[in-house]
Amino acid sequence: MRVLDALDAQDLAGTMHFGAEEWLPDAKTPVPNPAADDLIARTRQGQLDADPIYVLALGAPTNVASALLTAPDIAERVVVVWLGGNGSWWSPGAEYNAAQDLHASRVLLDSGVPLVHVPCYQVTEKLMTTRHEIEQRVAGRGAIGDYLAQIFGAFDHAGARMKPLWDLGPIAWLVQPAWCPSILTRSPVLHDDLSWGNQPSRHLIREIRDVNADAILNDFFAKLPTI
Repeated sequence: MRVLDALDAQDLAGTMHFGAEEWLPDAKTPVPNPAADDLIARTRQGQLDADPIYVLALGAPTNVASALLTAPDIAERVVVVWLGGNGSWWSPGAEYNAAQDLHASRVLLDSGVPLVHVPCYQVTEKLMTTRHEIEQRVAGRGAIGDYLAQIFGAFDHAGARMKPLWDLGPIAWLVQPAWCPSILTRSPVLHDDLSWGNQPSRHLIREIRDVNADAILNDFFAKLPTI
């Protein structure tokens, strides 16, 4: 809601929906919530011959997993673009987003829903920027630029020179897939110890393997208001 205020887009407030307030209790039981209900309704209202709905999940995929468990049929009409977990070649497989709700992460990986996996370490961590760059290219770019600069500056950097803007990754793939080279690979199995397992019989997913950080960041900065 703060972002909508900064964008002077309060008319979109009615499109915002609360998500789950707890993690999935197991890999078979959804957590009912308004966000999942809205996703199901939007998907079922679409025409069968229309383009799929692209669903961006930028953290623990609890809401998306709940929707898939409640209405498995929507898997035929959506493409999930998930920022969570590390690459299938990296250990541990689960980072903060995937480990928060392991059951939901497994539902997403096991469901067969068309999935674009956007890994964190070694991929979106390349979307690094600095306080200086934010001050030069974000601050002063309208209310939204000032707001983003403020929350970046308030982050506890613990002495680090740079910080990744992880969440740009899934959006960048939608804007220009060429900025995010990818491959088709078998959906990995997420074990309790947070490692990946591989089974040749698993369905295919698309996995991002790299990002063109300069192109993505420059596009983001250019799209901020000029005043």
